Amino acid sequence: MKNPNQPFDDTVYGRSRVKDSSELKAYYEEVRLLGTEAFWNVANEIEPWEPHTLSSVMFWNYEKIRPHLFRATELVSPGDAGRRVLYLVNQKRADIRAACGMLFSGIQITKPGEFTPAHRHVASALRFIMEGKKGYTIVNGHHITLEPRDFVITPNGTWHEHGVAEDGETCVWQDGLDIPMANAFEANDYAVLPEGEGQKQLFPTNYSPLTYGGSGVLPADKEWSEPYSPLFKYSWTRTYEALLDMAKVNEGSPFDGIMMNYVNPHTGGSPMQTMGAAMQLLRAGEQTKAHKHTGSIIYQCAKGKGYSIIDGKRYDWKEKDIFCVPSWTWHEHCNLSNSDDACLFQFNDLPTIKKLGYYQERAYQDNGGHQKIK
Repeated sequence: MKNPNQPFDDTVYGRSRVKDSSELKAYYEEVRLLGTEAFWNVANEIEPWEPHTLSSVMFWNYEKIRPHLFRATELVSPGDAGRRVLYLVNQKRADIRAACGMLFSGIQITKPGEFTPAHRHVASALRFIMEGKKGYTIVNGHHITLEPRDFVITPNGTWHEHGVAEDGETCVWQDGLDIPMANAFEANDYAVLPEGEGQKQLFPTNYSPLTYGGSGVLPADKEWSEPYSPLFKYSWTRTYEALLDMAKVNEGSPFDGIMMNYVNPHTGGSPMQTMGAAMQLLRAGEQTKAHKHTGSIIYQCAKGKGYSIIDGKRYDWKEKDIFCVPSWTWHEHCNLSNSDDACLFQFNDLPTIKKLGYYQERAYQDNGGHQKIK
């Protein structure tokens, strides 16, 4: 890691500072014919002084997106679409279909009586339930009911399908996948069951959350050897209760307030190998300090209203709005209510970043730790 006090000077010894000449230009043409290039011509670009993002800060207003989402239910079916989703586009990462960094995200809608075809893929997937009643998912034979603000995982390689009961209400949830990452490694794939053929329910309904959802306890007579969490649904009720309990006796992080990571109860690590998720609570009137770190984060407001300052620009959010904080981008959050808390759900690529040894973090030092709005 670079010393933050060292100036970014590409003329110093050790950086590429070769000056062009007619002889060198001719040389470059010769080596290019051999399928090679001079490294010193790109070294400073591909080895920057410090991390930098290739993504834009983006904000998606759910209130504006919602009518178009419901309009899609009149135009395409889940069976024909595979999944009826409006995916979130990062203007600088549109070529890889990413919402931020190497993360894909979209908003999926399913009407009562509808279901998506059963499928599986190398990419890991998660859901954050936004609205509706009597939605469900089936993951490797586990039938799980869904409620708003629940966090749900469908780990890589698992068969999964989603639907809404006939007597339910239209369900909407945010999808998060590592599709761009899997594609970057040239490892992604896809499989689907034949039409009319779905998964068989192999366990009692809600077996996973009822078996593994207890706080601080695990069943003594069960073994689990998969690399992902045996808990496929993390309920909002228990998550929010945990945040409130923690807030009673902890100051929390100056950068994130009271924050709880969703974890694999078997290992204490992330629920899936490549993506992590968390829920953070901002107390009434709380404003965090700014920091930046490597790793991309996609946020959704789960409760309340407030704003975030990202790279010097203010973004106001309310429930169900979505925004992203690209890698190595200054960010801080503020709860606008003086009487109630606010909650932000996030998913991220931090498990991958940390396993690879790429994680760095820096606190904002000026102006009492708060950015000036541009």
